[in-house]
Amino acid sequence: MRTTGGLLLLTVGAGVLLTAMITTNSYLATWNSPLLASWFAHGSGALVAWYLLMLRLRPTAAATGSVATKAPFWSYLGGIPGALTVLLAAIAVNSPLALAGTLGLMLTGQIVFGLLSDLRGWFGVIKCRFTSLDFLSVALMLAGSALLITFR
Repeated sequence: MRTTGGLLLLTVGAGVLLTAMITTNSYLATWNSPLLASWFAHGSGALVAWYLLMLRLRPTAAATGSVATKAPFWSYLGGIPGALTVLLAAIAVNSPLALAGTLGLMLTGQIVFGLLSDLRGWFGVIKCRFTSLDFLSVALMLAGSALLITFR
């Protein structure tokens, strides 16, 4: 993967948006329930996505006529872990873990799942073995999460 300034800015922006979203959801969860906060986040996101989709699907003068291939069945399951992440983050942020510990553990879980997917070849990815750098990244994430949780 190439590292360019634009990709780096998108990555930092996504991290900032994730933190802002989890902070907002946890604040909403203190006034209502984590489930209602999750519905609010996904409802507003769905409205924005629908609006952007409608802008993209306006008829154009030059139709390409190409047919897209059908997406694999598991690609439709992406919203379920996302919804559970938002719901569990709203619950965990208001617990002794706090925001930083919650994000650290969520990122560690995503890295471990990605490594397992690479090792087993799940979802059509190319199988590859763990490297020492993979173990180091998981160890550093767990150590950072432990520091955040212990000395918050």
